[in-house]
Amino acid sequence: MALGGGDDDGLINLIRSEICSVESNIEVITTATLEPMESGQAYKEAFEELGCNSVRFMHIDEDNKADSQDYITRIEQAEVIFFTGGNQLRLKEFLSGSKLHHLMQRRFIEEEITIAGTSAGAAAMSNRMIYEGYGSYSLMKGEVKTTDGLSFINNVFIDTHFTERGRFGRLAHAVSKRPEFIGIGLGEETGIIIKHNNHIEVFGAGVVTIMDGSQVSYSNLKDVEEGDPIAIENLTMHLLVEGHEYCIQDRAFRKLSQVKRNTSAKV
Repeated sequence: MALGGGDDDGLINLIRSEICSVESNIEVITTATLEPMESGQAYKEAFEELGCNSVRFMHIDEDNKADSQDYITRIEQAEVIFFTGGNQLRLKEFLSGSKLHHLMQRRFIEEEITIAGTSAGAAAMSNRMIYEGYGSYSLMKGEVKTTDGLSFINNVFIDTHFTERGRFGRLAHAVSKRPEFIGIGLGEETGIIIKHNNHIEVFGAGVVTIMDGSQVSYSNLKDVEEGDPIAIENLTMHLLVEGHEYCIQDRAFRKLSQVKRNTSAKV
């Protein structure tokens, strides 16, 4: 589950109403933020207000190592793992590649646990994440940077605060460089549930932008110098709102039936 940032009450309510019970073990990972105590306590209180009685938060950084036995034991017992916003590069620096990270990945594949995140915590979900590219400069060769993410899902770019911060250009650039990836742009207070690493369903009041580079017939990326503008032909875009889904494997847009929309959002 990934939210585009902004007010995250909708995501927290969805986790509580559709995903977990009041007894579920919820771990909030505050690594991305520079205010871990304030952020962790705020999320703990938000879940507790909805009746959840087993909510804890952990901050992993240079002083709090990922592979402490306490953290490993807690993640072994967690049923929901929630990543806060902040800077996604901190997740790469302090969590990626650790025993704790591998434990999260293994449990996500083999067991019925939920991974959720907002803003930077959402952007880091895939095996590659975008971390630079601003405004009009994002359509200049070399201005968009990507790096390894947390690999809970593969071959998608998730970009957050998408419409509010004008990030169309950088997602288009990233997808044109890696056309095997699907680009997912999340507006604030709008998110997705990804089921079985394939079906993307939308929740919230805004729009989710999907970019598909599989039909790109021309790009000048290999021909121009760093800093020159890029050209792309046949980059496909879809706009999804609540009640619609996108299938990654088929690269297909669909409207959900009313029956399916009323089905549990359990992933």
